[in-house]
Amino acid sequence: MKATIRKRDNSAAVRIPATVLKAAQLALGERVNVRAESGRIVIEHARRKEYDIAELVKGITRANSYKAIDFGKPAGKETASRGGKLTA
Repeated sequence: MKATIRKRDNSAAVRIPATVLKAAQLALGERVNVRAESGRIVIEHARRKEYDIAELVKGITRANSYKAIDFGKPAGKETASRGGKLTA
């Protein structure tokens, strides 16, 4: 299938046929990654990186953590409750 590169505002744009979007399992408004690879333009799903909380916690060390900061006594109607949550 052939398409034409056109100017859109300050960028270049190519119309992607609905059949191609469907085959690539993409939808309008979806975020994608675009890159050049070996003289080709590659468009693919922008997958969100998933984090494992247990693995993140394992990375906490004395060298990369901060000490507690004392901001003083409450200045308004906020009060500290059990669990460190503020209540009004």
